[in-house]
Amino acid sequence: MLVAPAVAVWLTALVLLGCPAAAGAWVAATSALAAPVAWAACRRWARSEAGRSARGTALARVSAGVLVCVAAASAVVAFKVHSVRTGPVPDLAARGVTVTAEAVITDDPRIRQRRGGVTRRDSVVVEARLVVVDAPEARFRVDVPVVMFGSGPGWTELLPSQRIRVRGRLAPADPGELTAALMLVRGPPQPPESPDAGPSLIQRGAGMLRAGLRKASDVLPPDQRGLLPGLVVGDVSRMDDQVRRDLKTAGLSHLTAVSGSNLAIIAGAALLITRWAGLPLPVRAALAIAVMIGFAVVARPSPSVLRALVMGSVAAVALGTGRSRDGVAALSATVLALILVNPGLAREYGFALSVAATGGILVLAPRWRDRLARRMPMLVAEALAVPTAAQAAVTPVLVLMAGTLDLVAIPANLLAEPAVAPATVLGFAAALVAPISMPLAQLLVRPAGLAVGWIIAVAERAAALPFATVSWPGGLPGVALLAPAAVLGWFVLRRPTGRRIAIAVVIGALLTILVVRRMAAPWPPPGWLLVACDVGQGDALAMSAGPGEAVVVDTGPDPGPADRCLRDLGVRKVPLMVLTHPHLDHVGGLSGVLRGRAVGAAVVSPGRVPEGEAARVSRDLRGRGIPEWVVIPGTRWRFGGSDGTLELTVLAPGDGEARQGPGEGAIANNASVVLVARWSGAAGNAIGSALLAGDLETEAQDALLRQGVPRVDVLKVAHHGSSRQDPGFLAATGARAALISVGATNDYGHPAPLTMRRLAWLGMRTYRTDLSGDLAVVESGGRLAVVPRHG
Repeated sequence: MLVAPAVAVWLTALVLLGCPAAAGAWVAATSALAAPVAWAACRRWARSEAGRSARGTALARVSAGVLVCVAAASAVVAFKVHSVRTGPVPDLAARGVTVTAEAVITDDPRIRQRRGGVTRRDSVVVEARLVVVDAPEARFRVDVPVVMFGSGPGWTELLPSQRIRVRGRLAPADPGELTAALMLVRGPPQPPESPDAGPSLIQRGAGMLRAGLRKASDVLPPDQRGLLPGLVVGDVSRMDDQVRRDLKTAGLSHLTAVSGSNLAIIAGAALLITRWAGLPLPVRAALAIAVMIGFAVVARPSPSVLRALVMGSVAAVALGTGRSRDGVAALSATVLALILVNPGLAREYGFALSVAATGGILVLAPRWRDRLARRMPMLVAEALAVPTAAQAAVTPVLVLMAGTLDLVAIPANLLAEPAVAPATVLGFAAALVAPISMPLAQLLVRPAGLAVGWIIAVAERAAALPFATVSWPGGLPGVALLAPAAVLGWFVLRRPTGRRIAIAVVIGALLTILVVRRMAAPWPPPGWLLVACDVGQGDALAMSAGPGEAVVVDTGPDPGPADRCLRDLGVRKVPLMVLTHPHLDHVGGLSGVLRGRAVGAAVVSPGRVPEGEAARVSRDLRGRGIPEWVVIPGTRWRFGGSDGTLELTVLAPGDGEARQGPGEGAIANNASVVLVARWSGAAGNAIGSALLAGDLETEAQDALLRQGVPRVDVLKVAHHGSSRQDPGFLAATGARAALISVGATNDYGHPAPLTMRRLAWLGMRTYRTDLSGDLAVVESGGRLAVVPRHG
């Protein structure tokens, strides 16, 4: 009965949010006038011979109910749209006026990481409500929602309900959003003059409990200590980037968003404990509600958490009573109420995913559980049915949102699901206990870390599988294409013969893919000596130093690609790491190299520009107990054994040498650590050599040319092939092959056409990571050869 009104309200809000307020008012008036007409017409038809039945009366109720709900939703949307598109703030935003304002934070600040370039410039997105606006012409008291974009210190510590004072430029909001304006804030947030500017008591308590969970998690390995708070209360502030990537690829990223499942787990644990204690049903229900409210406080009562509280209550009640029809009615009523209160939810993918997952659990899970229970224990059947039903229900939304199909999502969720409940319950208990006894909280965190470690292992293995995700048409065409595919799959799988054939086809396809990949494109090539990793716009190289070992030179801008490259090469130990200079595109992926690998020592540039990145690198190295060395030209290392050796020699920079250049970027580039690598065979015979030039520019290249440039076989072209190359330096290397590590999309025009022409004139064959992926240098007939991974 409530499904049709809920769907109608959702579609109404979805459409009218992108229309003027007058359109919503017109739809509201029309629907309100049409409701009694539809009711009378349906009642008249129900009394006739053709429609005399209970179905006719139900049709009358549904028709009138849909029109009434549409009228209410239209009126609410019209009011909301009018309130955010009229008034002083939208007018100031249309003119791009810079103002000083006081605002109340309404949700947790979200960090937007910026990868690439020379230094880290993370920005922060904050949802807030403006209450006072000081414009050049007047002072206004308002109450309108805005989205702030800030950077620098002081943002991440903000709590919802906290009042701040900021200065920035207003800009128009995106069409269809219930936001009065965007605000580009200059500088950090400041405390306002009012004495009650601090966060509320509930928000301060939530912040204290979350901080306690983070501190208790410090006893865990880095990847686990970052994921546990995210799994328990959605706090992803310390989550490892590679873990984040693996979770997304494996279809497990929903675990770090507070949802109804978190609350259902907490409530379920409370019910089990109270049932074991023999408490009466009313007391058990009251305690379960209290625990869920407490969890919502710890996770911070933001709109998304409150929405999850409602959704989790619906799913838990329906599954606990076994009455899925009542659960669907409750879900529909919840959707109806939430959209009437906040129409903006109609355009949020998070809301759609939450509703779809809850609906799948209510409608599909009980049927699949009962069928599976004929062949296996009920507990196992439910553990399989719930995540499978949820994943099947959210797939159309994921296709609409991202245009991909997560083929490994269902098996990954099935494998990870048993660890979610213990990690969530133990982590929540640790958060509650931490303010009282930190040792006890750490004791609870350790077994929770084991569960989190299992989830990380599942995500890592699933993400590494071939075709973990496949492209699929996005938007409505993709959903339309998915529908016949789902129907076809249902017809095939509904019979035992079809299921056996489908399983055989899937197994055969996987075996074929694995065999063909291994035969057609083995990677890495046997006996690889050096690999230039494809890390986008940045540098990362690995040189073999023995079985499972490699010397790493730079780490690229992002941890994920660097870790992926070393993982593909089978590198488990890094006896030496060289960070040529502290630009983000060379050191941003440091945590990816450190992930699960022992590093002996790190060589860094004597230049400390830019200071922020250099300091961050030093902190990360100290935190892992890795020695940080500054070395002089002539320093040498030898690696390898009976199969051959690698000798590395430092050429530059000397202390205070060649630091001149146009601007801070050139100063750092000219202070790059420059290496010569020489390889010898088992009998001591020379195989070849390579010059790794960092990001040297013309000034430092000229200085190195004057002191003498060794002739080599392979040149790692400096600064991603920029135009600032000294022709004499390039010619002096005598290289036959040139490697350029560059991103397919970059704003710098790398590699420069002039540089490419110069390399061609000198007879060098050029290989680029943006065109060929990873580039491996191998021995071939006593000489060096380059093997591209693609093409």
